[in-house]
Amino acid sequence: MPVVPPEKLVQLQQQGQNVRNICILAHVDHGKTSLTDALIATNGIISPKLAGKIRYLDSRPDEQLRGITMESSAISLLFSLLRRESPTAEPKSKEYLINLIDSPGHIDFSSEVSTASRLCDGAVVLVDAVEGVCSQTVTVLRHTYVEKLKPLLVINKMDRLITELKLSPSEAYTHLSKLLEQVNAVMGSFALGERMEDDLRWRERIDEKLQSKAAESGSNTSSDRKSSIASDEKGVLTDDTPAQYEEREDEDIYFEPERNNVIFSSAIDGWAFTPGQFAGIYAKKLGMKREVLEKFLWGDFYLDPKTKRVLSSKHLKGRHLKPMFVQLVLENVWAVYEATTGGPNGKGDPTMLEKITKSLNISIPPHVLRSRDPKALLSAVFAAWLPLSTALLVSVVEHLPSPHTAQASRMPALLKESPGHEHIDAQVREAMIASNAAKEAPVVAYVSKMVSIPESELPANKRRGGALTAEEARELGRKKRAEIARAQAAANSNGDAGVESVTDAPNMTAISDVQDVPNNETAEEPSDPEHLIGFARLFSGTLSVGQEIYVLPPKFSPAQQDPHPPPRKVTITALYLLMGRSLESLTSVPAGNIVGIAGLEGAILKSGTLCSQVQGAPNLSSTTAISTNAPIVRVALEPTNPGDLDKMVRGLRLLEQADPAVVYEQLESGEHVILTAGELHLERCLKDLRERFARCDIQAGEAIVPYRESIVSAEEMREPHDPALGRGTVEISMVGGGLKVKLRVLPLPAKVTEYLVKYQGCVKRVWAERMAKEREKRDKSGQSNGSSGSHGNTADDDVEAGTHSDEEAGAGSDRDVKHAADDSIEGGQTMSVDDFKDGLLQAFEEEKADKDLWKGVISKIIAFGPRQVGPNLLIDETEDRVCDTFFHDQSNDATNSTSALHPLLSKLTHAFQLFTASGPLCAEPTQGIAVLLESITTDQAILSSHSAGAQTGEILRSTRTALKSAFLDWSPRILLAMYACEIQASAEVLGRVYSVITRRRGRIISESLLEPSPNFTILALLPVAESFGFSDEIRKRSAGAASPQLVFAGFEALGEDPFWVPRTEEELEDFGSLGDKENVAKRYVDGVRERKGLVVQGKRVVGDAEKQSTLKR
Repeated sequence: MPVVPPEKLVQLQQQGQNVRNICILAHVDHGKTSLTDALIATNGIISPKLAGKIRYLDSRPDEQLRGITMESSAISLLFSLLRRESPTAEPKSKEYLINLIDSPGHIDFSSEVSTASRLCDGAVVLVDAVEGVCSQTVTVLRHTYVEKLKPLLVINKMDRLITELKLSPSEAYTHLSKLLEQVNAVMGSFALGERMEDDLRWRERIDEKLQSKAAESGSNTSSDRKSSIASDEKGVLTDDTPAQYEEREDEDIYFEPERNNVIFSSAIDGWAFTPGQFAGIYAKKLGMKREVLEKFLWGDFYLDPKTKRVLSSKHLKGRHLKPMFVQLVLENVWAVYEATTGGPNGKGDPTMLEKITKSLNISIPPHVLRSRDPKALLSAVFAAWLPLSTALLVSVVEHLPSPHTAQASRMPALLKESPGHEHIDAQVREAMIASNAAKEAPVVAYVSKMVSIPESELPANKRRGGALTAEEARELGRKKRAEIARAQAAANSNGDAGVESVTDAPNMTAISDVQDVPNNETAEEPSDPEHLIGFARLFSGTLSVGQEIYVLPPKFSPAQQDPHPPPRKVTITALYLLMGRSLESLTSVPAGNIVGIAGLEGAILKSGTLCSQVQGAPNLSSTTAISTNAPIVRVALEPTNPGDLDKMVRGLRLLEQADPAVVYEQLESGEHVILTAGELHLERCLKDLRERFARCDIQAGEAIVPYRESIVSAEEMREPHDPALGRGTVEISMVGGGLKVKLRVLPLPAKVTEYLVKYQGCVKRVWAERMAKEREKRDKSGQSNGSSGSHGNTADDDVEAGTHSDEEAGAGSDRDVKHAADDSIEGGQTMSVDDFKDGLLQAFEEEKADKDLWKGVISKIIAFGPRQVGPNLLIDETEDRVCDTFFHDQSNDATNSTSALHPLLSKLTHAFQLFTASGPLCAEPTQGIAVLLESITTDQAILSSHSAGAQTGEILRSTRTALKSAFLDWSPRILLAMYACEIQASAEVLGRVYSVITRRRGRIISESLLEPSPNFTILALLPVAESFGFSDEIRKRSAGAASPQLVFAGFEALGEDPFWVPRTEEELEDFGSLGDKENVAKRYVDGVRERKGLVVQGKRVVGDAEKQSTLKR
């Protein structure tokens, strides 16, 4: 294959209609990178013989070592296609630019899938023909649906059906039909969910119009339902809400082979086909039109061998005919395998092979025919008959849209999701929808992530061309001779070095090393600093080197007159064409292309929007479509040499920018902590930190796993702290008796807690809107924290930001799981407040035990916690309802609380936030707790004699202590972070897999046979705290036959009281007075307390004083 020069690719960037931006998505080990190799080989970058083996886009050494992709990589390819303007015209060559992104399939790197999908217009989704639809397959299909990408389905590893499962063509057809049904069922579930949401929104709009019309006319009859909405007195349509719900067409979302959006392939053997290819082969032989044959080649259609007519299943009349796809397609593919790799000795059938090559009119080179490797012969036949690159790239060009077409359909919905979309400049909106590449058009680009590139790999520092000039060769020879002479001198002075040092001397300088060799042998090696390049997609305009552009901050909205912080203006220092392992310099890039942008270091943390203007600019990085896997695993880091601390901090900041799923934070204790998505992700981050970003030796502590604390009402609990008040009730007298408060702590019903966790995004959105309104009100009034109410709000702001927490958990644990339930949080963010309240009311009504206790509780909620958004409630149960409620109307300024009580109530709310952020068991956040404020009395004379600072400190301290005491009146529980684990394993290793899961306190959820293969799919729940080393142990015990996928699945209570001791006669008889049974919950609690430096009850610092070791003996 001839090598395509980069200049040719740059020319094609100007032709927007001939550009295709695609990403390759799949579950881990389903063949994405092998498939990409076959496409790269068409441009002469690698040899076709190495396609599927070299894994060109896996450029990291650890990617090659592990055999999986860890970072999404982009490459631009040229594809030439012969096309006819008309059936009688001569075919003309048309060239296309394919911007391809290869993404990881491992769950730890799912954030890389998010960054790839936003930049593309189409997606190639791979599914293993044997393993079928896996967990990550569903995830990537959801990405394509949410991002409105046009998908192509590739059923890969078809060779496994022949070589491993030994299926006949008819059995393989049945299996493929079931597999296609599974994929379409997943796509249908997405469409059904969206349809239900649209229907609900339509009904809400109908009801709103009816209510407004009834309020105006004074009537609300059902006969006016349609006329009152759709038309006015003259019958003219006046509203955009249809009177009847309009069903959407959903045909485009399904995969159907007859529409050529399904490709059958084997990337490792280098072949692929669509039914359309075989329709073109058989159309003339059967005397049918190609378009007609394409519709009948897949499905229950049969070919009558006598009449050459196509029959449906109804017209078989008892005859046993094979489906056309089996007879015309699969049997031919099976025959090639039988002729090349079949037979008793696996050497194939030469006679059968000769017959096949003659019928296909292809020739095999003699050296391949003489080859002893049957695979080489197999690849040669398929490369000449059904080359993978042709089938895939033709489908990409024919069925996936160009940037102009894709942005016209995607951009309106994408812009509508952005904040302040009503205020986006019309010119900017039109340019983005039309993909306007004119130089005078506004420039809008989206940077999905920052990529770290060593300075030596930048085009400016790499020699152009493959051969050295004469002058360069002479200069390089002179330097090498000087270095060899120095090495010989050093060898002679050593004496014992001998000849080996001299013979090794020529190898000490690389061919490409043209730098001057320093005379000082002890000098440090020259450093190779990392540079951050923006991985971006240009949506409108033309971006040029030297151009100044604005970087919009994450919370930017075009509705803001004076945005804070203001957008930063940067200068584009370089533009790069992304070519996998290398970069090519560009001077300008038109809209519709994927590009690397230099000059954004320090301006963008992870993702961001670039725009040539501030007024009316869209903020694409704030839309909810992009989501990342939960960073659940925290690790504290420290340099081995304390003097390298600054290096480590700089490296951590670079790592946080370069990895979209890493969060770096410094705790109040001074620890430097990174949050990662999993064990494999953590290993990669530490490797990058040591070798690339910090360049120093770094020690990692034990992984810090988040926990939650809760309470339940158990059968056997200790006596209440104060039986007269009741269980969980406390009375507090503070500020010298000037403030008396009665509080009651209760466990929330399980359904309510589950609902609050699931729709936490709605509470977060309501709180953010409330804070924005109050800040706007303060700005308008010109008051800056002047009133007591302002002080209360400031305290709440601090609780929201988490800046006041004095424990480690309050500072970081909620941040661990802020993206833990992406789908649920996204649903909560789009949910209306009324819908949220209705759902919460229904959850309370499902609790049958204490209906009177929870009656009307929603209108009494003062605050959620911790951080104003968590699954704990502060409820006003006072007789006079003295507190402002969370859902009270913000449009009027009237509040329930008096001016005297308001500052005190804000301090009590602040104490509630602190308590829920740091529970009494091990200073972890609480979950499922309700705190009822039953009474509050004040004595203003006593309060006025104490300063505000003294009041605040005592109220916070006393309230937190009392709430912890009330918490411990119940039976406390520790909640463990859990992984949902999916494992595919054969029957031979099933017992070993079960033993590993059970030993690590896991629980099997389900087990199903993956027909027709002998493999089982196991679903289990595994504590995150027990998951470290789990993947390696599974692979070792199963000899590599099983590999788990771990996804964060929330928190689950451990059914043990950490403070349990034997009390009844039976317990004392079984366990003794000391309780010989291990208390697992106490072990977890003590482990966390010990890590945080808290007191561990029952721990003996000195075991035997007389047996302690001494320094002198």
